Amino acid sequence: MRPPGFSNFFLLASSLLFAGLSAVPQSFSPSLRSWPGAACRLSRAESERRCRAPGQPPGAALCHGRGRCDCGVCICHVTEPGMFFGPLCECHEWVCETYDGSTCAGHGKCNCGKCKCDQGWYGDACQYPTNCDLTKKKSNQMCKNSQDIICSNAGTCHCGRCKCDNSDGSGLVYGKFCECDDRECIDDETEEICGGHGKCYCGNCYCKAGWHGDKCEFQCDITPWESKRRCTSPDGKICSNRGTCVCGECSCHDVDPTGDWGDIHGDTCECDERDCRAVYDRYSDDFCSGHGQCNCGRCDCKAGWHGKKCEHPQSCMLSAEESLRRCQGSSDLPCSGRGKCECGKCTCYPPGDHRVYGKTCECDDRRCEDLDGVVCGGHGTCSCGRCVCERGWFGRLCQHPRKCNMTEEQSKNLCESADGILCSGKGSCHCGKCICSAEEWYISGEFCDCDDRDCDKHDGLICTGNGICSCGNCECWDGWNGNACEIWLGSEYP
Repeated sequence: MRPPGFSNFFLLASSLLFAGLSAVPQSFSPSLRSWPGAACRLSRAESERRCRAPGQPPGAALCHGRGRCDCGVCICHVTEPGMFFGPLCECHEWVCETYDGSTCAGHGKCNCGKCKCDQGWYGDACQYPTNCDLTKKKSNQMCKNSQDIICSNAGTCHCGRCKCDNSDGSGLVYGKFCECDDRECIDDETEEICGGHGKCYCGNCYCKAGWHGDKCEFQCDITPWESKRRCTSPDGKICSNRGTCVCGECSCHDVDPTGDWGDIHGDTCECDERDCRAVYDRYSDDFCSGHGQCNCGRCDCKAGWHGKKCEHPQSCMLSAEESLRRCQGSSDLPCSGRGKCECGKCTCYPPGDHRVYGKTCECDDRRCEDLDGVVCGGHGTCSCGRCVCERGWFGRLCQHPRKCNMTEEQSKNLCESADGILCSGKGSCHCGKCICSAEEWYISGEFCDCDDRDCDKHDGLICTGNGICSCGNCECWDGWNGNACEIWLGSEYP
């Protein structure tokens, strides 16, 4: 049995709870639907009343006209990243105006996208003091831009701060010195900012993908992704960071006024001829100190000269033939194709890499490493580019155990290449893996199908000495590119 007065107490508590919830802001109200998709428990009139701004009569715009009303709650139309509208979609942008890098100039607080200024300050960014203690001369001096023009002739000076001319309320003229005029971005035909296909920043249009032109008025006939792919240089940068990409073609930043190649050229602006000049002067022909040929930013020196820009004469008493003979050794290539021959002596490439050594650079310990950089499979030591295996292991990289747990037929099936030939006819099969001929050092690969003699050469060097030959293709060191790693993409020539 209920205690006396319980019914009255329950009714009173329910009334107080309902009144309390009505006073709570809408964002904290309990759900007005029993479950998602259920009918709204409010009448249409009550739902719309909650979605109107206080004081607005029936029939006025709901959610400030920037959203839809759903059971007394405004669902705002957020069309751009970073926009925030508030409970009744009353706020446009949550980011307030700034002046000289400070929100509300440091003289106010940001409230719903508008600055609420401290006492003694006014303006959209609270940048103007109500009382000025500066002389007119001092004030004007503070309003001058880098060309000594007061407010860029696009505004008036108020106590050392520029007030830009925006009589129409467009706000298109802005900046600390009114230096930005976004009216320059308006398309003459459509009267839209950047033709409706881009954003304007300080008078310049930055077009959406697939559009280009001063006012973003032209559309590309290829997809943005294809355009980016065509403009990406071998080092993964758009136009090598030396140009702009327009519909899949790079427009290099430096083009000679005559229309010929400028100092920066190439399909992806990868070539910078300025790297070939001792002293930069775009109208001078003094490439490579006059002692060489500039090849995509790299100097190929004439005989008797060396250095990054062919600036150093060689003092060598040997003839070119004798110098080459001393550098050749037992290889057909000078310095075994892994170094540069100078006056009968080899400089092994890459410089400073202790893994390439020998009088004629005949030792290349990189050949002892697998794709993961493990030397001799962890089962041996490297000596002049060849693995000396531990007991129980053999193979070029000591990758084969001497004991095998599979039948000969199973082993052969694993050793057959795509053409059905066992180890491409250039090696033997052991325990399902191919062992390439030790005498033919240039043969490698899982099925002995790679011939490193197929790697491109430049200046008599395999991969120009700027990379390593891997299965007939050059894998270039950082900063180098090209089929033979002959193109330098860095800022300074190594």
